[in-house]
Amino acid sequence: MKYPTFCMLLSTITLTSSALPVMAQTLPGAAQASPVPPSDWQTLWTEANRAALKQALADRARHGLDRVTFLPRNIDEQPTGDVARSYTKAAMAYAHALAQGMVDPSSLHDVYTIARPVTDQTEGLGDALRRNRLAQWLDGLAPADPEYRLLSQAYLAASRNADNRKPVIPLANSIHMGDVNPRVPEIVDQLVEDGYLTARPFADSTDIADAVKALQRDYGIREDGIVGPDTLGVLTLGPGDRARTLAVALERRRWLSRTPPATRIDVNTAAAELRYYRDGQLVDRRKVIVGEPDRETPPLGSPIYRLVANPTWTVPKSIPVSRATVRAKNMRRINGYWVQPSGPDNALGLVKFDMKNNQAIYLHDTSAPELFERSQRHLSHGCVRISDALGFAAMLADQEGVGDAWAKAHASGSYEIVDLPREIPVRLLYHNAFVAEDGKVAFRTDPYGWNDAVAVRLGFADAKTRHAKAEAIDIGP
Repeated sequence: MKYPTFCMLLSTITLTSSALPVMAQTLPGAAQASPVPPSDWQTLWTEANRAALKQALADRARHGLDRVTFLPRNIDEQPTGDVARSYTKAAMAYAHALAQGMVDPSSLHDVYTIARPVTDQTEGLGDALRRNRLAQWLDGLAPADPEYRLLSQAYLAASRNADNRKPVIPLANSIHMGDVNPRVPEIVDQLVEDGYLTARPFADSTDIADAVKALQRDYGIREDGIVGPDTLGVLTLGPGDRARTLAVALERRRWLSRTPPATRIDVNTAAAELRYYRDGQLVDRRKVIVGEPDRETPPLGSPIYRLVANPTWTVPKSIPVSRATVRAKNMRRINGYWVQPSGPDNALGLVKFDMKNNQAIYLHDTSAPELFERSQRHLSHGCVRISDALGFAAMLADQEGVGDAWAKAHASGSYEIVDLPREIPVRLLYHNAFVAEDGKVAFRTDPYGWNDAVAVRLGFADAKTRHAKAEAIDIGP
């Protein structure tokens, strides 16, 4: 089953193969040794190499893999031939987990086309054992970037305190600013512990509401200052919950190429945020609106290849259009489809960033910029709306040497296409634990519920995490 090709996306994670080929990148030094014949494994597993593997596995918590068993406890009591096979199997499994991840993301999504690393663990392992460099080889397989290291440190800290459960704060009804409720002191204590309030018992209702809004903003919950079920779920998150999220975050980063394009656009659909890198440097970041639950923005690697000024929008037949909408949006019937003409009221806004994929997923402007002020921005039918898209388009066009052509096309008020001289890679990622602008690890909720299947494979108990709620804000893509 494939994602429909009109920004209407599937609501569930299904265990099928990817609908598109997954690009691969070989890790440095991965396949330089000759293959190891099966008969040689027994001689290669010297006492020193066995000790090196045991030590490496003892340190696997820094990768969030401490709940996964790779090496049987009684391994050295097995028959001689079985011992070598067990060590080899364990080393191969751990190497694969570090180099590519425990989970194949294409088994979780109908469509997954983000570039992944590929390495030949068999040849690499054989070479490492011959040279007595097993520890160094394993250590070089996982990501080595600063974000991975910070997430690793956060996971270790959360794991150490995983048994310190927060008290449950039961609520019969939502609490609004100024309400008198016996649970308020507990909520205030938790806000203080989480760093959202600086002192109590002298915090007034406005201070508490502002603290709640700050927490809601950080977790992508509607920023209304009301303590309802979703906000309460975050207030009662303990270190163990955060450890689970961080382990999944580390796993998702092991799925990614170790050398992403130096110039690229990364859209984090869990946080509804865009980051633009130019020649390896982060040069721009802005809010985006992404697919709502049941119409999720899929994990794609897909480049922008042209800018469309003053686009029209052909409404997919899957999106119902009322007569009132047809009149309000000045739509016309063309070849059996409703088409909205160019203009500031167009659902795509005044610029569309065309991308190469067979899912009809792209970046675009919007005629409803006020939605960017929401904390919860999972509101679209799957495509990605960009805050100040015109400014972003002008920046890209200038940097790519087509600024004058873009300015002319935009000013024309008519549908115009400006080809980019080179494609700009875009990755639609899903990271609900990440390093924020202040250099600290930030968390968001799991709006699509995509973490659960990964966490179970990492040894965590199944737990249905909070999903964002579909809101049907508009009929835009």
